[in-house]
Amino acid sequence: MALVGRRDGRNFGYGRQLSYAGPQALKDMFGGGHYGTVKAHSDRWQAFVRWCRSDDGPGLNDARQIDRQILSDYAAHLRHLVEHGDIAIVTAQNRLSSVNRTMAALRGDQYVKVVSPSKALGMRRTSVRQSVPQGQDREHVKRIVDVLCEHQMQRAAAIVYLARAAGMRLREAILADLPRLQREAEQLGRINIQDGSKGGRSGASAPRWITVDERIRDALAFALQVSPDDSRNLLAANERYLDFQQVIVRPAREILHTHNLKGFHEMRATYACERYEQITQHPAPINGGNCYQLDHHLDQEARAQISYELGHGRIDVVSAYIGGRA
Repeated sequence: MALVGRRDGRNFGYGRQLSYAGPQALKDMFGGGHYGTVKAHSDRWQAFVRWCRSDDGPGLNDARQIDRQILSDYAAHLRHLVEHGDIAIVTAQNRLSSVNRTMAALRGDQYVKVVSPSKALGMRRTSVRQSVPQGQDREHVKRIVDVLCEHQMQRAAAIVYLARAAGMRLREAILADLPRLQREAEQLGRINIQDGSKGGRSGASAPRWITVDERIRDALAFALQVSPDDSRNLLAANERYLDFQQVIVRPAREILHTHNLKGFHEMRATYACERYEQITQHPAPINGGNCYQLDHHLDQEARAQISYELGHGRIDVVSAYIGGRA
């Protein structure tokens, strides 16, 4: 058992810190197994903890104080992020579901939970992209990067470059081991995206190799140039990931919105559409392509490859990036 105190004590006996208590309770619930599942729930729980500690949150650090109203407020916060293009609907729903699971693990009951994450968000989950990805025009992206640099946000500009060139998630771009990636690019002609990846997908068990082109080389070179001294990634040696999000990412998002870009995640969809066209020699479905009708086997192969490169485990998720099979 991971209990460190009395079951009726702070965080139901799982320690003084909310961030520590949730993962420990999950490990108990899953009996020390299901590593990937526990890590995925724990990562999403940390997002909830960061909100709790933020200016917009309730400012608490004890799970005993979390009630249904607080979870409802968190759902409203996630809905706001979705509406502004900062996260996808599926991400918001997964975060709520993980908070439900973690609260059940902490409390030992189902009393405090969001009954229906989809209803709480007021949105219907869709798995097929309905709008053309922004940022497909590289001049548009370059203008945004220039504006970010003008505002002394070079590290945010590096995230845009890495997401556009290699399809990295926000967290992956921030935590990327830049010297390792550059060494792989030079020696192997491909890079293995690992740092900051989602739930348990890391190391030799889940390789994610991306073939390097000049744009990836340029993105890595720029990121290394703006990386703080004595750091292997975009974080300074004494800088927390949460602080980076608040000080760098949040203001940068405002600039992206001002220049007609929903968020960093939109760059992944743009990358996926570009890769689809490179593999099939047809535009992505969302861009008017009809490869599936002409050669559904080629369409399937492209989706499988893109799913791998984006770090997803299912081919059907690709429809959220490039459009459905039409």
